[in-house]
Amino acid sequence: MEDASLNDLSAVMADGDLTSESITQSYLERIEQFDSAGPQVHAVLELNPDVLEVAAARDHERREGRLRGPLHGIPVLIKDNIETGDQMHTTAGSLALEGHRARGDAHLVKRLRAAGAVILGKANLSEWANFRGRRSTSGWSSLGGLTRNPHILDRTACGSSSGSAAAVAAGLCAVAIGTETDGSIICPSQTCGVVGLKPTLGLISRSGVIPIAHSQDTPGPIGRTVRDVAVLLGVMAGSDPKDSPTQARPKPRTRDYTRFLVEDGLRGARIGVARNMLGTDPRVIQIVESSLDLMRQAGAEVIDPADLPNLREFEHDELEVLHTEFKADLNHYLGSLGPTALVHSIEELIRFNEDHRNRVMPYFGQEHLLEALSKGSLSSKPYRRALTGCRRLTRKEGIDKLMARERLDAIVAASGGPAWLIDLVNGDSSNWDMESTSPAAVAGYPHITVPAGFVRGLPIGLSFFAGAWHEATLLRLAYAFEQVSQARRAPKFRGTARV
Repeated sequence: MEDASLNDLSAVMADGDLTSESITQSYLERIEQFDSAGPQVHAVLELNPDVLEVAAARDHERREGRLRGPLHGIPVLIKDNIETGDQMHTTAGSLALEGHRARGDAHLVKRLRAAGAVILGKANLSEWANFRGRRSTSGWSSLGGLTRNPHILDRTACGSSSGSAAAVAAGLCAVAIGTETDGSIICPSQTCGVVGLKPTLGLISRSGVIPIAHSQDTPGPIGRTVRDVAVLLGVMAGSDPKDSPTQARPKPRTRDYTRFLVEDGLRGARIGVARNMLGTDPRVIQIVESSLDLMRQAGAEVIDPADLPNLREFEHDELEVLHTEFKADLNHYLGSLGPTALVHSIEELIRFNEDHRNRVMPYFGQEHLLEALSKGSLSSKPYRRALTGCRRLTRKEGIDKLMARERLDAIVAASGGPAWLIDLVNGDSSNWDMESTSPAAVAGYPHITVPAGFVRGLPIGLSFFAGAWHEATLLRLAYAFEQVSQARRAPKFRGTARV
């Protein structure tokens, strides 16, 4: 069960060997064993009290020959900044939203339910999607506590979709949903040794998702295999009148991304190696080199180097954009909450956090909230100038320029370094000098990470990214690489790294 794919689970239900209810019960027992007790991964913030009833209903539909879609009867975990219109809460991990129930499902949750998914529960996350304090500890929230890396428990699961990635890696669910503004799907997925895809902005609706910044926020799928991620992406992708970028995007040629998954998908592909994104850790670089050798053997043409222009030139502008949009977007979200909500603005949220400092800020503060409060409106000149600069440097003069100049199908880099030690005193470590997430995140372009190797028991992922709407290509390349590398391993829940 803990390593079963979506195909595996669908097959055993179709054969009558297992039911959705029995599969769900198995996950609930595993959550009790490895998340609540035992190793205490703390990936799950809340379980759906109706989950067995929902699973039984999917079983009844199956017996009557009524299958909703490719996720029929499959248990799925949802990051707890995504609204569900049921008995569960939507809190972003914050004490200020404790007890908050959404009026309805987020658009992507509606699509999951329509495809037959069973919403198992809510995954823990870095509070406010890791955009509260500058010295934060990834995976920690005032409501959910600290999510740990299931491979080595004293190591970070990264953030902000820490619970989603750790739960998939630990076999606590079949697949999970995360969200990303910059790195929040890619980093936890690579750190926990699973597959994560940040799609093009506008492919999946954000309506019903607690926001950071509308120019970069996007939900995305996390799974143990590329195929599972492809299935989940196809289910969630779709137009939504409440989220204009989903209507502005080109109409998808297919909703079935699995048809692009072929074993010889690397043959003839031109892959550019962004050497300036690899950092200096020789262990990580060796994993990248071995991965490139595998791709060459699979028929890919590797363009090396293919350094990405403007790699760090937009960092200041990105923060200007994020803080300004955070103020506008979060104020709008909080202002839409009903009269029973404890906070209705960033200003009220900051005051609430100060009033409950012992529970909310025992380890780190709320500098990002304070910085956001000081910003102007979305029509301010500093914001508009920063947004224009970000898009120019990452799109036309960044990823698009490199892709066109070298005629690339994708750019590859190391997704990150080995997970750092959890440090509640100093916060997240910054001792690895690499960058993989920001260019695609700021551009709003797709990015997928696939397990590629290990450093002393800690996973290392390989990133593939490209221009807008190239999910099908990235999935094809990532799937073919996954087949030849076979690098993913189940976690062993070790307490610490072996000396």
